[in-house]
Order: sequence, then C-alpha cells, then structure tokens
Amino acid sequence: MTMLEKRAWTYMLVALVTYGGYVVVILSRKGDGSLIGVDYVPVLLWSLGISVTVSIVVGIVTGMIGDRSTRTDVRDREIDQLGDRVGQAFTVLGALGAFVLALTEAPYFWIANTIYLGFALSMIVGSLAKVVAYRQGGFQQW
Repeated sequence: MTMLEKRAWTYMLVALVTYGGYVVVILSRKGDGSLIGVDYVPVLLWSLGISVTVSIVVGIVTGMIGDRSTRTDVRDREIDQLGDRVGQAFTVLGALGAFVLALTEAPYFWIANTIYLGFALSMIVGSLAKVVAYRQGGFQQW
C-alpha cells in the first residue's frame, strides 16, 4: 500500500468518525426542541479541530508503519488528482447549498451545517474515490 493510499484511508475514516460523532452529539442535544435551538457552534469547532488533529497524528503514525517510501509514480499522482477533483465537487455543492440557504435567509444552523456536510463529503467521497481507484488497478479504469 502506497503512502497516498494510506493517507486516503486515514482521511476517509477520520472524516467518517468525526462527522458521525458530530451528528450524534447534535441529535442527542436536540431533546424535544428543534435542531435550530441546539448550541452547535462549539461542537462544530471541536469536531473540525479533532478531525484536523487526528488526521495529522494518524497520518504521521501510518507513515511510520510499513513501507516508509515516499516515492510516487504517475499512477499515484493521477489517482490523487482524481480523488481531489471528485472531492472538490462536494465542496462546491456544499457552498452552493449554503449560498441558496443564505439567499433564502435560512437559520445559521442550516447554513453552517450545509457547509460542514460539504467538507465532510468532500473528504469522504474524495478519499473513497482514491481507494477504489487503487483497488481497481488505477486511473485508467475510470
């Protein structure tokens, strides 16, 4: 497994766990009220901070395990670019969704969560595309 594939697995799993944890905490704080009334800002910021920190730490640890080669070839770069393009599509969709919500004067809760969902999907789906490309034999299959 190349370093870039390890990184894709790491980012995908960290994004799944941190976003999933965020959703669970927000839903558990809802109680009988509406989601708009939940104090989501601290939870969102902690979730983002934990995601970044854990991604860095786990990336370093996985880099030390197994093959320490940092060499990449054309196939690795093409797969990395493919995953990045797929992921960026979800960042754009999240931004467009937030833009529409802002234009309709939706509550800040929905705007912020739409952006966060776009970021999370960007990382998850982009990393998944990389992993699938590695497992399917490379970029030419796509």
